[in-house]
Amino acid sequence: MHDFNGMGWGMGFGWVVGLIVLIVIVWLVVKSINQNSNSNQPKNMSALDILNERYAHGEIDKEEYDERKRNIL
Repeated sequence: MHDFNGMGWGMGFGWVVGLIVLIVIVWLVVKSINQNSNSNQPKNMSALDILNERYAHGEIDKEEYDERKRNIL
C-alpha cells in the first residue's frame, strides 16, 4: 500500500492549475490594455473627415480649410 499522507493527484498537479490561472490573468490584463489604447484611435477616417475635424476644433482657419479641401477633392 502507498501512504501519500493526503497528497494525491491534486497536490502533484496543483502548480499546473496555478500556472494556467496566472497565464489567463496576464492575458486578460494585456487584452484590456490593448483595447484601451486602440479605443483612442479613429478607425477608417478619410482625409476629408480629418480635415473637417481639424477645422471644427479650430486648428486651421477657413482659408487653409478651403485650400486643403480643394487639394483633397
